[in-house]
Amino acid sequence: MSFHKIFAVALLGAFLAACGGNTIPDPEPTDTTYGGNSGADTSGAGTDGMGDLEAYGGNNEEMLGNVIYFEFDSSEIRSQDQDLVAAHAIQLNENSFNSVRLEGHADERGSREYNIGLGERRAQAIRQALMIQGVSASQIQTVSFGEERPEALGSSESDYAQNRRVEITYTN
Repeated sequence: MSFHKIFAVALLGAFLAACGGNTIPDPEPTDTTYGGNSGADTSGAGTDGMGDLEAYGGNNEEMLGNVIYFEFDSSEIRSQDQDLVAAHAIQLNENSFNSVRLEGHADERGSREYNIGLGERRAQAIRQALMIQGVSASQIQTVSFGEERPEALGSSESDYAQNRRVEITYTN
């Protein structure tokens, strides 16, 4: 029986040696960005190949601001951002085929769990404001990244202020 084991190991070794020399090297990474100002952003593209969550680059959406900032430890929409939220509500109401993803963020202060919750409360505050203005709930998705995707790295108050936000991304 020992002879059969030695023969099997030798056969397997010969097979692996024959296969090992035919590896194909990985291609060099290529730059897949294209010139022009298409407005397309696929950073949030889905993996199902159906275009789910690919950013929509219509002209009206590009003219709107897509970031709403918040005060420290707050999920209340600032008065200066009320008009921006209203403009997005008008855009969504006029184009019922559009939808948005509201991405809530927080600065690094506080625990990870608390910041996930705070980012969610911020996204839900924008969602609620849009729905009050007539936007269908089916047009809105929310996600919280908490402190995991900072816009600004650093520990100054201006860095923290840039990280306390909700980003509005139009999706198909």
